[in-house]
Amino acid sequence: MADENSEISRFNLICIANIISFTSPKDACTAAAVSVGLNSAAESDTVWERFLPPDYVEIVSGSSSPVAAYSTKKELFFSLCDSPRLLDGGKLSLRLDKSTGKKCYMLCSRQFQIAWGDNLMYWTWSSLPDSRFAEVAELQSVFWLGMRAIFQAELLSPNTNYAAYLVFKLMEDHEGLDCPSKASIKFVREKNGSGIEEVDKTISNVYIVPRVMERRRRIRRRRGGLPGTTPNDRVSRVRSDGWLEIELGDFFICEGDKFDIQIDVSETKHLNWKRGLIIEGIELRPKEVS
Repeated sequence: MADENSEISRFNLICIANIISFTSPKDACTAAAVSVGLNSAAESDTVWERFLPPDYVEIVSGSSSPVAAYSTKKELFFSLCDSPRLLDGGKLSLRLDKSTGKKCYMLCSRQFQIAWGDNLMYWTWSSLPDSRFAEVAELQSVFWLGMRAIFQAELLSPNTNYAAYLVFKLMEDHEGLDCPSKASIKFVREKNGSGIEEVDKTISNVYIVPRVMERRRRIRRRRGGLPGTTPNDRVSRVRSDGWLEIELGDFFICEGDKFDIQIDVSETKHLNWKRGLIIEGIELRPKEVS
């Protein structure tokens, strides 16, 4: 009888684990705190392996950065959330969104197509200790700002609304970056082997340095203080890693999408000299629902 009850309990545990695996990482953590029985199910590899991306084995084996030792799939999941993994020879970084398990990618600025990016008079390349990448782009001085990043849609998690973010820093003596820049996101693909077809496109104005921030910066610089900030959602904000970011637009990835995501940022209307921008990369991550 005891063996029969034990077998029933084990069967129930497996059923509960399967049910929890269809929820979310956040829900699984909540369930684990409810009772001892639910904790055993919610902590199981059955649950957390479903939250990992289907290609997690290839991600771990192909990472340029070491993956911390783990004994459970839950430990691996949170390791991939908390520590971005460098892929493709350090050109790309990947982490998982902690609440959904969806993939978040950042492409390093070295992989951008940057106007005059190969001329050291206008752009230079340096290493910063707080960057995940070996190099970042530093704007010395240009009057025509233009950059492009290209991602493959099939890398991203399907059935997900993504947003693109420019990740950057500003030098203390930055100038000319308070004009609105144009950001565009295009879906492009080959058209039956006869050129490129534009599937979809979104365009928005973004402010790397809002004019109100620029005015406060100049005032505070005269007073010996630090740059001001602004609560505007469409302008730059500080990230948890200390860098700044600005949303460039959003888009939806469907199951089986196969096209290139072309992201452009430019400012060519106001031909003033621009300098003091440090670019780490462009990140794609699931868009937060407000």
